[in-house]
Amino acid sequence: MPGATGGWRWRWAAGGSEAEVSRAGGRAVLAALRGLGIEAEPVEGARAVIEGALAGRIERVFVMLHGRDGEDGRLQGALELLGVPYTGSGPLASALALDKVRAKRLWQALGIPTAEFAEVAPEETAEAVALRFGLPCVVKPVHEGSTVGIGIARDLPGLARALDEARRHDPAVFVERLLVGGEYTVGILGGEALPAIRIVPASGFYDYHAKYHAADTGYLIPCGLPSAEEERLQRIALEAFAALGCRGWGRVDLMLDRSRPALRARSQYRPGHDRPQPGAEGGGGGRDRLRSGWCCGSSRPASRRREA
Repeated sequence: MPGATGGWRWRWAAGGSEAEVSRAGGRAVLAALRGLGIEAEPVEGARAVIEGALAGRIERVFVMLHGRDGEDGRLQGALELLGVPYTGSGPLASALALDKVRAKRLWQALGIPTAEFAEVAPEETAEAVALRFGLPCVVKPVHEGSTVGIGIARDLPGLARALDEARRHDPAVFVERLLVGGEYTVGILGGEALPAIRIVPASGFYDYHAKYHAADTGYLIPCGLPSAEEERLQRIALEAFAALGCRGWGRVDLMLDRSRPALRARSQYRPGHDRPQPGAEGGGGGRDRLRSGWCCGSSRPASRRREA
């Protein structure tokens, strides 16, 4: 489809610290791009992307790397320096979106609702954390996505196990107040909030397995909220997304804690799912628009390069 790409050749980039998620999502994107007649080839990992760009083999990049190396701003910064257009947010927004603690601090400063939290010192014991913060709580690595390393702690032994698991993935760990209520995600596409999706994990906990492997996780659209309440979630999602400087496309996860919306710890600037989700259809034009057509026209250009 020559008119869609202006003669450019696309590469989608998978890999990163969440390689399984990246590869699955990348395959879906590759199929969508090729289905639109766009010339596209896969590239595995951030280093291979940079090497290909340096060698002149890569002209623009559909970034599908999840976790560190892909979402922390380093790849985006390198592509900026090399003048290679890419999809998604820039280096600073990417780094902030992956750093849960700094994102939450920014949201707090702007009055955007987010769950109470506290950082955990590397040597801090479960007993000290429980005394300082209380139980139950959620334990999370600061710099991971896709619910990697996340655990719910309801007692001291559970807190000790959750801290050990989170520290396996990241030396920087924090705890967050356990929210009780409905879980929602709001996709954002080109400055527009898509319809909210209610997430209903059969296990009651939307962990890595529920997100990527379980066949019984429910994604409900319409989400079941009154229109005014859904619009409130959409406004908060747009505010949170803009506060981090994100652009293009992504999603924001929220929970209704006793009818008060509170952001979960992360605003994602690319959806971390390999299977089709109903929100992709909600913005008009279907999931091909989300995965390829719209994003082809929104690749972020560096200041010294041609528009993508």
